[in-house]
Amino acid sequence: MTILDLLSMFGGLALFLYGMHLMSASLESMSGGVLERALERSTSSKWKALLLGTLATAIIQSSSATTVMTVGFVNGGIMTLNQAVGIIMGANIGTTATAWILSLTGLQGTSLFVQLLKPTSFTPVLAVIGVIMAMFSKKQKQKTIGSVLCGFAVLMYGMHMMSSAVKPLADMPEFVSIMTKFSNPILGVLTGAVITGIIQSSSASVGILQALSLTGGVTYGIAIPIIMGQNIGTCMTALLSCIGASKNAKRTAMVHLYFNIIGTVFFLALFYTLNSILHFTFMDDVLDPANVAVIHTSFNLLATAVLLPASNLLVTLAKATIPDKMAKEEEWPLDERFLDMPAFALEQCKNVMERMATLSRDTLLMALGTIENYDEKTIATVIANEDEIDIYEDRLGTYLVKLSTRQLMEKDSNEIGVFLHMIGDFERISDHAVNLTEVSQEMHDKKISFSDAAKAEIRVFSSALVEILNNAVDAFLNENLEEARLVEPLEEVIDAIEADIRARHVLRLREGTCTIELGFVLSDLLTNMERVSDHCSNIAATMIQTQNESFDMHSYLQSVKAADGNEEFTAHVKAYSEKFALPTA
Repeated sequence: MTILDLLSMFGGLALFLYGMHLMSASLESMSGGVLERALERSTSSKWKALLLGTLATAIIQSSSATTVMTVGFVNGGIMTLNQAVGIIMGANIGTTATAWILSLTGLQGTSLFVQLLKPTSFTPVLAVIGVIMAMFSKKQKQKTIGSVLCGFAVLMYGMHMMSSAVKPLADMPEFVSIMTKFSNPILGVLTGAVITGIIQSSSASVGILQALSLTGGVTYGIAIPIIMGQNIGTCMTALLSCIGASKNAKRTAMVHLYFNIIGTVFFLALFYTLNSILHFTFMDDVLDPANVAVIHTSFNLLATAVLLPASNLLVTLAKATIPDKMAKEEEWPLDERFLDMPAFALEQCKNVMERMATLSRDTLLMALGTIENYDEKTIATVIANEDEIDIYEDRLGTYLVKLSTRQLMEKDSNEIGVFLHMIGDFERISDHAVNLTEVSQEMHDKKISFSDAAKAEIRVFSSALVEILNNAVDAFLNENLEEARLVEPLEEVIDAIEADIRARHVLRLREGTCTIELGFVLSDLLTNMERVSDHCSNIAATMIQTQNESFDMHSYLQSVKAADGNEEFTAHVKAYSEKFALPTA
């Protein structure tokens, strides 16, 4: 084997790994988060989770991605440890699909059908189609399909390069001598585990073994322990990903490790015990890539059949390895692992946004209630909620910025822009809620209260504010643009209500029925309430303008308030003015 053959082998390996990465990433992107949502929601039974884990891994061609995804689910509290077991076992089965695809490189025969099945025949065609779609298509989905085809073509070409580069090894006695040593089960398992752990892909390490099998120097006795070791080595990715995660996320990685270790030890012991009794004659037979795929698939199927019914044992072992801590660990659904799955990560962001929006509304409603009914417990809850919403804003904003740097569909990119615009508005609503409780606190401490006329006016203002808040939040939660269009007319009415109440207060001051001190309190109250309506207006305008592929809210607000040609807006303003009319002075 010359230095050129060695360079060709490593070059082929590099192309193989890159092709696998490109294909896997493109397939995941093309799924649009569907696979992740299915895994998240469909774990009611171990068998169902097993099937979904198998299908998801077979589709995205990466057991590491599925396992890391599962660790993220558990870390975020989306999935329990027991629910994750089936998915992990399914990932081990699903990853064997790659080995079957790669086994096509070992096809022998001269018939036209066999020739067409060989990668050297169809890979160039797929490469040409993929490049055309990726470079010249205007639709993102077609570009992604092109990337999948390009990734597959690169993967198969890398496999072909590796196979061609290692062929001279068949004539080297040193190679045969080295390979013979791997027939020692312990050495074979360690070798398979170490190589797979280094490249962090069992599919890639199995592909390397399949390429070596074409030299004619790999026997069943050599391949079996190496393949079992490869299953252990693939746990490295999950183990690395759980660093800094919650205890249950670490336990998930340990379940993956224990599944493969126990499966390997059990079947090696069983296989070699039977071999010592029955003396299998095929142990020294040379195998081909298809035989490697058969061993890989058989081991994972048998290990799952034996260990799935005993999955509680794996969970118990994992809990014993990672014991409970005294302090309760925080669960946060926006796991960094999901950034490699942008569509799913964005859905998790939306879930957090919905929680933030609902909490902001509830907090503001509680604060409004304290204006006439002072309650220290309610005020404490408002303050605690505001602190929680601040955390939402900080973490969610940081996460969205990181997500925006990933390869995204245009629709997803626009949605990130919407969220980044809105989180500030939801946070400011909770700030104004705290300000309202400070007004209540001041009135309580100073033992002052508004006149009956002022109270009646504030009740009307509060009713209008509750309605605009519900319109804005419900429009966001339900993605309802019609409801969003009701916000701006009501916001204009609220501005008029505020101005009218201030004018009425000045009259009461002149008449001596109100004090300057109460005037300052009233001013703070009105200012905060009106600003809440402004943030509701921002939320609704962002939704509407995003639909129009624009974030220019100023131009939108200017155009929507133009009286000429906007009869619908005028009609809504009139209806709201009648509904929230202040009592006669």
